[in-house]
Amino acid sequence: MTKRLVILGGGESGVGAAVLGKVKGYEVFLSDMGTIKPQYLEMLEKWEIPYEHGGPHTREKVLAADEVIKSPGVPPTAPIIRELVAQGTPILSEIEFAGRYTDAKMVCITGSNGKTTTTLLTHHILTQAGIDAGLAGNVGKSLAYQVATGDHALYVIELSSFQLENMYDFKADIAIMLNITPDHMDRYDHKMENYVNAKFRIMQNMGPEDSFIYWADDPVVAEKLGHLSPTCRMLPFSETPAEGLAAWVQQGQMTVDIPPMQQWSIAREDLSLKGLHNLYNSMAASIACTVLALAPEAIKAGLENFQSVEHRLEYAGTVDGVRYINDSKATNVNSTWYALESMTTPTVLILGGTDKGNDYTEIEAFVKEKVKGIVAMGVDNAKIVDFFGSRGVEVVDTHTLADALSACRKMASEGDTVLLSPCCASFDLFNSYEDRGKQFKAGVKAMK
Repeated sequence: MTKRLVILGGGESGVGAAVLGKVKGYEVFLSDMGTIKPQYLEMLEKWEIPYEHGGPHTREKVLAADEVIKSPGVPPTAPIIRELVAQGTPILSEIEFAGRYTDAKMVCITGSNGKTTTTLLTHHILTQAGIDAGLAGNVGKSLAYQVATGDHALYVIELSSFQLENMYDFKADIAIMLNITPDHMDRYDHKMENYVNAKFRIMQNMGPEDSFIYWADDPVVAEKLGHLSPTCRMLPFSETPAEGLAAWVQQGQMTVDIPPMQQWSIAREDLSLKGLHNLYNSMAASIACTVLALAPEAIKAGLENFQSVEHRLEYAGTVDGVRYINDSKATNVNSTWYALESMTTPTVLILGGTDKGNDYTEIEAFVKEKVKGIVAMGVDNAKIVDFFGSRGVEVVDTHTLADALSACRKMASEGDTVLLSPCCASFDLFNSYEDRGKQFKAGVKAMK
């Protein structure tokens, strides 16, 4: 009897899963309460997959499924999900479903900050070296779609905590944990433990032949590992040399050492990605590629010529001698901490958006040291204005991008930097952090 597969969510992940389901002989139905984008409607029509969108789920069809694949954006608290759980219907992630149908090696990357850069850097190094590597997860094409239409030998996959929630049998051959800082607390009942547990699902099913790469100095990661007994190979990295590390920095050289493989080094100044956070990203990618037996020269070439990620400390232009930097991807406080750490000139900081329970004390010291003023940009900036204003920081309250850029222009002097690193999600004024970053770059260009 043909299995009935229902997909909830009609974005990249959901439509990819629907295509794979169709290819593998399932009876597929896709439902999205929102409006499905035209390119995904076209794919559903091409593959002759029944769907609905722009209204409530047809409850009878969803509840009749043998299995349900839930897109990452659908929260576990959604009423239809609660009903499915109550009746015992298995609920999977797209990544879990795709993993059933491929024997490819999986390099999986998570962390609160840096995962996109590390994913793209790792993929860049591998493909430049001639490896048949797919790019999936939060970036690239859906893993399920790639498995359905032309499988790769290896995948580099960026995984958010949302994607990890419904993974059970899937296994990473190499897993990277960059860091864990508070994020998406509204999704996890404002309990850090729940968020940490979701992140650490990346380690499940890993055995002695697998490798876990992690930042040794992250207190949250260290505390969690203290309660686990992993059987996989542990490969920590740190900025400071110490026994047992797989990568470290000393006297301006980043060194990777994974016995019995070859030890190799590269000058930190030769890394294309600058800043402390990008040093960690470069270490993690380098360890993964070394484990995959790439030649050191191939890894170094990739580290030297990689182009920075859009919306992550991206140069947006210079106006009146002031550099404008687009860091719209900084949607939490820790990400903005790394952005501020890399600033070397007086900085006008643009903060604001949809607050996710932010604690601004984390960046308070950097603001005092490096920031000459803050431009708050959002529908409701009261928390930012109150916190920094009460500490003697000049804060301008704005509610549009045009007003924010105008305030920055007045506040900044020649030689300064204007940094859009909002600490917040974008959904109050923009469609996404990408939309916010693109509008910022266009606004800067129009100022010239």
